[in-house]
Amino acid sequence: MSLLEDDIFDEPEHRRGHSRRRDRRDKGRRGASCLAMLLATALVAGAVVFAFGSLRSLIPGGGEEKDFEGPGHGNVEVEITEGSSGSEIGETLVEAGVVKSTSRFTEVAQSQPDKAAAIQPGTYAMLEEMPAADAFDRLVDPANRVAKGITIPEGQWRSEIYERLSKATDVPVEEYEKAEKSDSLKLPDEANGSVEGWLFPSTYEFDKDMSAVEQLNEMIAMTTDELKKAKVQRSDWERTLTVASIVEGEAGAADRGKVARVVENRLEDTNGPTVGMLQMDSTIHYMLQKRGTITTSDKERNTDSPYNTYKNQGLPPGPINNPGAEAIKAASSPEEGDWLFFVTVDPDTGETKFAESESEHQQNVQEFCENTGSCEG
Repeated sequence: MSLLEDDIFDEPEHRRGHSRRRDRRDKGRRGASCLAMLLATALVAGAVVFAFGSLRSLIPGGGEEKDFEGPGHGNVEVEITEGSSGSEIGETLVEAGVVKSTSRFTEVAQSQPDKAAAIQPGTYAMLEEMPAADAFDRLVDPANRVAKGITIPEGQWRSEIYERLSKATDVPVEEYEKAEKSDSLKLPDEANGSVEGWLFPSTYEFDKDMSAVEQLNEMIAMTTDELKKAKVQRSDWERTLTVASIVEGEAGAADRGKVARVVENRLEDTNGPTVGMLQMDSTIHYMLQKRGTITTSDKERNTDSPYNTYKNQGLPPGPINNPGAEAIKAASSPEEGDWLFFVTVDPDTGETKFAESESEHQQNVQEFCENTGSCEG
């Protein structure tokens, strides 16, 4: 037994009784303190439960009802931006009053990952207070996508494209012209500093705050994508776009591959009837920035310009318009054939005839004359 234990057990009786009474008082005080702490804890817990119950409705998906009953009412347009996640789309829909909670929409999207991945950026026609599942179904259906894009047709000159873009975006034409010289313009070195030919014709949905440079960069990126899809070697990018632009300026939809072959045959046959000159009216039209005719005059064909393919052998210095995917494919892989000539014998139908010899070509030209009643030059 320790010394401490000896002292306790050897303590006089009256002293031991005093110690027991003191212990009971101490235990009483400790019991009262514990009871007070328990009561305080209970009060705090109750306050937390009450506060959470009051605030739960403010937390996305936190309320007991996470979904609208539907079927929805009214009309509202919702813009889904590029790269939005399921929860971000849900937040956008909640802010627009379309769905009740982000969490419920996210649950629906996560249950159908393949469909969710197919949702495209753009503006969608939605209803207010829709069930999340119905809202999701609307987003995966392209029919509900509101067309607010800017359509750039194939074969437009960059000046014409700037006018279209400016009209649709309210960005001045001058801003697009300045963008050509911007350090932020992502024009490939192969373009030799010219955007002509690199502004891919398509339908674009530019954000309202996108600058002229950002818009042009998106169009340039699509052109490089198409060149890669056509498996064009990077060293041939500019040449392919130049040939494609001539094809776009000369051919009907069904004849692009043949026109591309005529271009290549004339370039190769430097001793043939055209002595290596393309003699394409589309290059003259570009040189003069002239639309509205399919032919050219003797005076126009005598103009001094590197784009005058009636006076200069080989390709012009660069593209003469901005070609589309089909023209790029045709230029990268022309049809097989020995044609050196072609003429659109019926401008109304677009019927075009191809010839290997000059005599055959003259017969086709005569047919054009008869159909149009004009053979100037």
